[in-house]
Amino acid sequence: MLDWLKVNLQYLLPKHLVSRLIGKLASARAGKLTTWLIKLFIKHYKVDMHEALYSQPEHYKTFNDFFTRPLQPDARPIEGDENTLVHPVDGAVSQFGDILDDSIFQAKGHNYSLTTLLGGKPELAKPFKGGKFATVYLAPRDYHRIHMPVDGTLTDMIYVPGELFSVNPLTASNIPGLFARNERVVALFDTPVGKMAMVLVGATIVASIETIWAGTVTPPAGKNVQHWQYDTEGEHSVHIKKGDELGRFKLGSTIVACFEPGAIEFEDLSAGQVTRLGEHFAYNAQTMSANTDTQEPESV
Repeated sequence: MLDWLKVNLQYLLPKHLVSRLIGKLASARAGKLTTWLIKLFIKHYKVDMHEALYSQPEHYKTFNDFFTRPLQPDARPIEGDENTLVHPVDGAVSQFGDILDDSIFQAKGHNYSLTTLLGGKPELAKPFKGGKFATVYLAPRDYHRIHMPVDGTLTDMIYVPGELFSVNPLTASNIPGLFARNERVVALFDTPVGKMAMVLVGATIVASIETIWAGTVTPPAGKNVQHWQYDTEGEHSVHIKKGDELGRFKLGSTIVACFEPGAIEFEDLSAGQVTRLGEHFAYNAQTMSANTDTQEPESV
């Protein structure tokens, strides 16, 4: 009964209003009140401040400064070589696997549309049909910057207006089409493994989604889908190296990463698995296959 209430009360809650009001509080320089809220948050969610670049709550002038806190330079080493993709965030794997035509698995009994997730644009969704996806949930205690799993050149960004349901595991198991209903920012990249979509999904009390090339995308992006295209060459192109930051959430959420068919294979991934930025996530399936094909047969 309690779980039912937690889910269904979200339909009645004025989620955008609540999120924006909390966003104003989170961005306010409220002195001792800000420090008190940060200390309360650290204690309640058991946040590990030893890995933060600045471990003292008093350092942060706003709650958002704390929530998007940078880590110490050696806290998340980037593993592997050019054939390896790394986890883009700290979090936990919600689901992963094959994109079945236009369908992505959300939770038992729930799938959602790839095309809808990417802003209702079939031409953008087409390369990913039959490919692979991974959904990673960022809990409140996690590091909330999003990094590149592989080198990439930005081609498109899409802002998609929507709801702001919670994206925790309980809600994901009970609200149909959750990630394709919530407000989100989609970033498309050309990479050594083909096209990649990184979808930054908003949620209740997520006050802002930012990218390194556009700054704050939402709020107040509006009520219509917006699509930006980017030059892939020249001084205005956006190239981001594996492990470098691409964006951040101000108050937590979820990312969905999508890849083309035959592009990657996940490395020892499982639902519920804790992820750490920089650790092995997947490998370049085409390169690994080519390496296997060219190996000398063993002598008998």
